[in-house]
Amino acid sequence: MDLLLGVALVLGVMILVHEWGHFIAARLFGVRVDVFSIGFGPRLFGWKRGATDYRVSALPLGGYVRMAGQDPSEIDSAHSTALPGKGKDEKTYTAYPQLQALVEGVPAARAAVMDELVSKPRWQRAIISFAGPFVNLIFPILLLTVYFVAVGIPYPAYQDKPVQVAAVPANSPAAAAGLRAGDKVVAIDGEQNPDWEQVEKVLAKLAPNSKLSMEVENSGTRRSLVIPVEQKDLEQPERLLGFAPIRPVLEDVAPGLPAQRAGLKESDLIAAVDGQKIRWWGEFTERIRGSNGKPVALDVDRKGQLLHMVVAPQAATNERGETIYQIGVQVHEDTAYKRVAFPEGARYAALVTVEKIKETAGIVGKLFSGRVSLKQLQGPVGISRAAGQAARKGPLAIISLMVLISVNLGILNLLPIPILDGGHILLLGIEGILRRDMSLAFKERFVQVGLVFLLVVFAIVMYNDVVRLLPIHS
Repeated sequence: MDLLLGVALVLGVMILVHEWGHFIAARLFGVRVDVFSIGFGPRLFGWKRGATDYRVSALPLGGYVRMAGQDPSEIDSAHSTALPGKGKDEKTYTAYPQLQALVEGVPAARAAVMDELVSKPRWQRAIISFAGPFVNLIFPILLLTVYFVAVGIPYPAYQDKPVQVAAVPANSPAAAAGLRAGDKVVAIDGEQNPDWEQVEKVLAKLAPNSKLSMEVENSGTRRSLVIPVEQKDLEQPERLLGFAPIRPVLEDVAPGLPAQRAGLKESDLIAAVDGQKIRWWGEFTERIRGSNGKPVALDVDRKGQLLHMVVAPQAATNERGETIYQIGVQVHEDTAYKRVAFPEGARYAALVTVEKIKETAGIVGKLFSGRVSLKQLQGPVGISRAAGQAARKGPLAIISLMVLISVNLGILNLLPIPILDGGHILLLGIEGILRRDMSLAFKERFVQVGLVFLLVVFAIVMYNDVVRLLPIHS
């Protein structure tokens, strides 16, 4: 039930929002919309208003919009013959006398076909194609604004607490500078009595090869520390400040990865690694990173029962091309909420959305450059699983996933790949430059190339989705 609800809420609503964007733009430019369907498949019920059949269909996993004249083959191929003395790609619309009259320049017929998509200027058709992805990209701002104003802006519960060093990674610049467990940070780069949020803002402003100055207090004694900062330290802030006070409780265990194969589950508490007690999430990730792929023994607290497991971290590559080791888990963080007024909620929603767009665009770029593998993408199976988990976890998880899916739909549909919205815009741009329509044969080949490409990508992603679920996957 959670799975069905999650898929309908997350994937279905986001696809419906996408189609709504096309619908609004089409109506804005006077294009007749024959069907606006919530869901796919056979029509269950609906109503007709004007020329549009608003319907609810059997499969509530999105929706679609059918515009008049949307399929060129309905006009240019199935109901056309070549005019005498004209090339094979120049058509006469024998089954469409109104369009034939338009082609021949009869003014009285123009009004009768002005609601066809093909009758609109290319720039209007391009905007109609762009409108779906555009709505996907701005919808998260609206969704997040409503949530932030109604509930508050979520943040890790520890961030408004004073900075008390819990533990310091061995062989880190902080340890070398003399930072110790139990130290309280009373000043950092001029910021007095900072909390974790203020400290993280200070760290975000640091540049590689700079220095971080701080004052700490322990047992009534103050000490001044200067810590050298390198690029690696900016990516792993615990190397500068010690581990954040996050308990090692698992939020998610990815299918097909070492953690699941070892038997780890959501809500497990990692109590020890190789016999050494673990208190904080950063300590656990440090042990996994430093394993060099060798199996590690875990003591796991599962609802009060102590379990013993062995997990073998697997190698992966980070953004700098370095080898790292991971087991496929995410941490659970206690969340607090900051109540805000509408302007602040809208501003923060826009910032979050823009950041998510940049992040997604970066990943797409890395896919095409080969720095990210297709194996890392989630297909329908992975998305459905994530949607089901979100439905179990509550509103924040559902909204976060909806934002992610919406941004992904927006960016991916803008790629200049035939059959996608970006492909339609590309074709219209080519025709605009050439100042003539491409032949139907060219358009058909254009779409076929895009369809084959997407089917191949879909098959690869779907295969990886299924393989992750198999117990033999390694």
